[in-house]
Amino acid sequence: MKMVCRLVLAMVVLGALPARGAGPCFVITVSDAQSGRGVPLVELKTTDNVRRYTDSNGIVAIDEPALLNHKVFFALRSHGYEYPADGFGFRGQALEVKPGGSATIKIKRVNIAERLYRLTGAGIYDQSVRAGRPVPLRQGLLNGGVVGQDSACVAVWGGKIRWFWGDTNRLAYPLGHFGTAGATSELPGQGGLDPAVGVDLTYFVDAAGFSRPMLARDGSHPRWVDAVLVVKDEHGAEQLLAACATMKSLGECLGRSLVIYNESQQAFAPLQDIPLTAPLFPRGQVLRAGGGGSGGGGGGGDYLYFTNPWPNVRVKADWDSVRTLARYEAFTCVAPGQRYPDQRGARVALERDAQGKLVWGWKADTAPVDFGQAQALVAAGAITPAEVWFAPRDVESKKPVRLHAGSVSYNAYKRKYVMIAEETGGGPSFMGEIYYGESLRPEGPWPWVRKIVTHDRYSFYNPVHHPFFDQDGGRLIYFEGTYAITFSGNNDATPLYDYNQIMYRLDLSDPRLEMP
Repeated sequence: MKMVCRLVLAMVVLGALPARGAGPCFVITVSDAQSGRGVPLVELKTTDNVRRYTDSNGIVAIDEPALLNHKVFFALRSHGYEYPADGFGFRGQALEVKPGGSATIKIKRVNIAERLYRLTGAGIYDQSVRAGRPVPLRQGLLNGGVVGQDSACVAVWGGKIRWFWGDTNRLAYPLGHFGTAGATSELPGQGGLDPAVGVDLTYFVDAAGFSRPMLARDGSHPRWVDAVLVVKDEHGAEQLLAACATMKSLGECLGRSLVIYNESQQAFAPLQDIPLTAPLFPRGQVLRAGGGGSGGGGGGGDYLYFTNPWPNVRVKADWDSVRTLARYEAFTCVAPGQRYPDQRGARVALERDAQGKLVWGWKADTAPVDFGQAQALVAAGAITPAEVWFAPRDVESKKPVRLHAGSVSYNAYKRKYVMIAEETGGGPSFMGEIYYGESLRPEGPWPWVRKIVTHDRYSFYNPVHHPFFDQDGGRLIYFEGTYAITFSGNNDATPLYDYNQIMYRLDLSDPRLEMP
């Protein structure tokens, strides 16, 4: 009897059996007018302000008795998508909601990138399961007990994709865990799903089945990893390393270290400390490329570039170099050996040649200069706006764009390095505008960028491109980011979706991505 119950439960979770109310449901599919694919994260609101959201199949299942057998108007709204307005300015459609019936609504995509599905959280396919529709995931309702997950760092190691996230929320209590969550998935073509369909995650969980920390606790302080990288040790074995930060608050770090993944314990272990005073250390996302700017990896002269979003810190991709902070280099205009003591730029020495030209280059034991510091140098009169290296402009508006976080990868289709990064201080969202850029070299210059995703007063931060998912010779690329009300000024969190990861696909052959 127990075995039969478990089988029925598993089939319901997989969407193979009709769930509660599947028979009398009225199923609405909202599809991308351009691709025909169902669109997740579309709000359908009735005239009495009841809101529903499409799941990762683009489905909403209506089974409320008060709505069945009535004509119902659904207002439609979604970040980066739009539905045409009628004569009164209403954007939506009235449908005859019949039990067992269905309807498809086509919505226009304004974004260049296409929203595909949600990777984390509860109810990824809740509406599809309710409607009795099939879903691609083994656990499409609740996986690892996770209902919220922040900022992904990913690497391929040991024949699997290794996923790591920051703070993780649970169903059982408002506080989850803050010790970095982890999961694995199979590579496409090697047992994994097509990235256009989804990612089937296997979480590392505790005895209760909830996602467990991948790092040992340090009191109550959050511990996050980034700069997840693969490098061969002195014996030629590939090791999985990461930078670990122990945080007092979002802006205050108590300690840093380099950690190594222990496969037998399925967790990270300490490798060595990183002094808080170190000017250069692993951080952000990781790009492997030749020191001369060539793409790919493999050679002993390869470098690991650390992007945030600019690849302005690097180190040779060998065991000794990665562990020796003095061998790290910054792409900077600061004179060799100088630190950057404050944000005002008042006490920093810059390097200029005999003609007075500012020297930007790779320099050891020297602080990098990010966008904010460069602007401080301009404000202090130390450099001119024309001397700022990382100063991209929007292709459409020609205005400067302040990029905050993201990743860079070499793309075989473009034969260039491509960047996916978020803008800070933009609009209509403060940290939800995503840009695409390209360059012949990791360090740039990156003169032009193009907006590919927009949000209406909602954040979408720490985007990361996954080159191991690239398709058609790199023409199609996939990237994810954290969808959250954090920093947005918006207190209306989207049910299920908020504080979770959403995947997008970008077609690099789109003529709108051509740069001047």
